[in-house]
Amino acid sequence: MAHAVFVRWKVLLRRLPVAGQFLAAVAGVFLVTYVGFALHVNLTTISFLYLLLVFGVAMLFGFWQASLASVLGVVCLDFFFTDPVFHFAITDRQNWVALAVFEGIAIAISRLSARENRSAREAAFHRAGMEQLYELSRNSLLMDLRQPPGLQLVVLLQRIFNAQAVALFDVVLGRQDRAGEWEEDEAHIARECYLEEVSRDEPQTETWRRILVAGAGPVGALVVRGKLSPLIVDALASLAAVAMGRHESFENEERAENASKSEQLRAAVMDALAHELKTPLTAVQTASSGLLELGALSTSQRDLVALIDGEATRMTKLCTRLLLTAKLDAGNMGLKKNEVNVQELVVTALANLRDEASKARVHAVTEDASLTAPVDRALLVMMLEQYVDNALKYSTPNTPIEVAVSRSRTEVLISVHNFGSTVRIEDRERVFERFYRTPELKDSVPGTGVGLSAVKKAAQAHHGHVWVISDEKEGTTFFLSLPTGTRRKI
Repeated sequence: MAHAVFVRWKVLLRRLPVAGQFLAAVAGVFLVTYVGFALHVNLTTISFLYLLLVFGVAMLFGFWQASLASVLGVVCLDFFFTDPVFHFAITDRQNWVALAVFEGIAIAISRLSARENRSAREAAFHRAGMEQLYELSRNSLLMDLRQPPGLQLVVLLQRIFNAQAVALFDVVLGRQDRAGEWEEDEAHIARECYLEEVSRDEPQTETWRRILVAGAGPVGALVVRGKLSPLIVDALASLAAVAMGRHESFENEERAENASKSEQLRAAVMDALAHELKTPLTAVQTASSGLLELGALSTSQRDLVALIDGEATRMTKLCTRLLLTAKLDAGNMGLKKNEVNVQELVVTALANLRDEASKARVHAVTEDASLTAPVDRALLVMMLEQYVDNALKYSTPNTPIEVAVSRSRTEVLISVHNFGSTVRIEDRERVFERFYRTPELKDSVPGTGVGLSAVKKAAQAHHGHVWVISDEKEGTTFFLSLPTGTRRKI
């Protein structure tokens, strides 16, 4: 109980303004003087009481308040307790020595006590800072990562560290969040700090500016106004950068997960749609073929039925590609690999061309007629047909198209070359993405953007690769490489 009362009084006295602390020190000297004079204590006893008072003032308030108390104590010793009493005169030299020793001891005690008191306050300040940093780190882990981190961080910083004002700029989101009291000309203070790329301290205004760095470079800026140490502010900047990095990582993971779900849904829709279309298409193709076989049609009727039959065949092939792509996306495609003759597959793919004019434009070049590769026959035919069909659509009319087959020690390389529209450098990866079509040609050339993505998926299922090179003078060449199953000898 007594200890609690003492601590409470100690806290109250330390909260006094500086002028009040000096007045309290003076009042303490007068109180000790009055008690000592009333009780007629001797010089030794009153000197000891003054020393205790100086020590207490130094512990409570500081050096200068204790120094004032020591000087007043010497004056009171001389005036009230040293002969002749009530005069500022000392006749005995020993009393001069005693007073000098007293003042020296009092000043030394006050200095040491003030230094110890200051060290204790600094230690308590840093300990409180560590506790606040721990609380901030714990609360930052509980932040809602679905919301922008800036507003959550500035509110936490102001509340935990009792800051006057906090501002944070997030360059990734392009937004600044603020809390507390800022002047009108400080509306964009955190953004300006980021643009200046300079961290600096302003002790006069207690404003601390820090650049937030995460990974390879700066990700924002933090400005705090309040009674903080530079080390604490550095730690705040590091924790803020980590929290912003966690939010960015969470958003990337969420985007990837949503993209994956979207792809799965799209693959399922494609699979269902292709299945539903194949039945009526088969009926249409059967009916058109039957009409052609029956004969007794006029020339115009026969042309119309032939057109229906050809388009139904083309749509059936498209549905087959959609089904293959859906199975490849879902990972349900069981490859039926066999050692097949590549040249025979090229001939088969070219034989499936729709009209004689197209067949006349395409010719194959094979280095080795006996070249074989372990592949899924149906998938390789589909890939070749798609490459050739793509070359026919985007090439200049009546120009030749070349299908070349070669072999290295580890792979079979198939290329389809044509002259015509080129593929820009920025599109050479994207043309293999599903539903992507070159902006310049998507309105002038019919297509779905599915075929090349199916080729890429099928090549990956074989552990192969696809790519394209394109130049106005040399033309455009699409490549397909498939492993032969053999390894280089080292």
